[in-house]
Amino acid sequence: MIRRGLVALLLPVVLGACNVQAAISREFVLGLVAPLTGEAGLGAREDIRGAQVAVDEVNRQGGVQGHRVRLVTQAADNREATGPAVQALKAAGATVVMGSYSSQLSMPTAAATSAAGLVYWEAGAVADEVTGQALPGVFRVGAAGSNLGRGSAVFATEQLAPRLHLAVSRLRVTVVEEHDPYGDSVAGAVASEAAARGAQVAPLVLYDAYRPDWNTVFAAIATGRPDVLVLASYIPDGVAFRREMLSRGVRVGALIGTTMAECGPEFGAELGNDAIGVFASDRPTSGFNAGALSPSARVAYAHLVDQYHHRFRATPGAEAVTSFAAAWALLHHVVPAARSLSPEGIDAAAQAADLPNGALPNGAGLSFSSAAADRGQNLRSASVVWQWQGYRHSVTVWPPVLATGAPALIPLPR
Repeated sequence: MIRRGLVALLLPVVLGACNVQAAISREFVLGLVAPLTGEAGLGAREDIRGAQVAVDEVNRQGGVQGHRVRLVTQAADNREATGPAVQALKAAGATVVMGSYSSQLSMPTAAATSAAGLVYWEAGAVADEVTGQALPGVFRVGAAGSNLGRGSAVFATEQLAPRLHLAVSRLRVTVVEEHDPYGDSVAGAVASEAAARGAQVAPLVLYDAYRPDWNTVFAAIATGRPDVLVLASYIPDGVAFRREMLSRGVRVGALIGTTMAECGPEFGAELGNDAIGVFASDRPTSGFNAGALSPSARVAYAHLVDQYHHRFRATPGAEAVTSFAAAWALLHHVVPAARSLSPEGIDAAAQAADLPNGALPNGAGLSFSSAAADRGQNLRSASVVWQWQGYRHSVTVWPPVLATGAPALIPLPR
């Protein structure tokens, strides 16, 4: 009698535990590695917010294959922290790891994720080496540095040269780069593409972001006498470069920055009117022509903008748009098509993905390279050039399909 009563008492507890386990097993864990402190942490915050908005919307629509998605973030503020962060996410049940804002972190995170047998899903870090190591399970949805570099060269030769009243053969281009894998990816592509198009390209000008020797840099710029100056920098050195340029009275037809400094709101906030006229070669930020998107991608993009304003009282920048689009591609297109939610199943679904340009909410499509040189790089990534045309006001000016305005302030007024 007592035993029967005890069984009756325990039965609901056991069944309740089983139901909890069933609920937990119906969860898809998406990991994210990002720096959470310092200046990098400020930029990575947009990455995290963009991914979270995508996760919440996918869950509102029913999750993926009946599983609710849970985003789990692990901090990694330096290279040494990336491996433990990946292991912690694997222990938490993640099969896919997103990351990692900075190329300096993304490369070791990609290697650690691949070695752990998981899928790495890069949103925005641009160093070519992220997908240049031919690591299994590594994918990048956003543009590579070489994409941005080539875009800068195309824009300079096709759009700037005519506005400067120069034949391409007379256009002088100087590329200045912070010498690391990110800078090398961008600068090398600018130089090779501009030269292939017939422009006069000066030798690359290198510097160390932590110890810039501006006297040497600007002496080399003076030697090249550029009509178009392209800068691959980080935020502090990019702002410092522009200030040095102004204080030294250096005049050029156009200044194009790539992806880090000139493309962030900090550039406009710190420089104010001194930013006006500068171009930025980057991933799309909010304000591009959403009419170029497919109907479903347009709805998703509008949702991001609305939610970002509602939750964070801000406009989503390039990092948020890029991260949202990467998470949306994964959760709305790739994972639902996977035969299983294992890393192997998701890897296979990613390799089979075939979406046209405009199918993702940042204007990109989806088709990953299988070549050893750039395995996992999205061959239909989106990149744009935009320009600071007013005080903290930017306008997308290229390519035409995503543009909302035309290049102006050429030559650069000061």
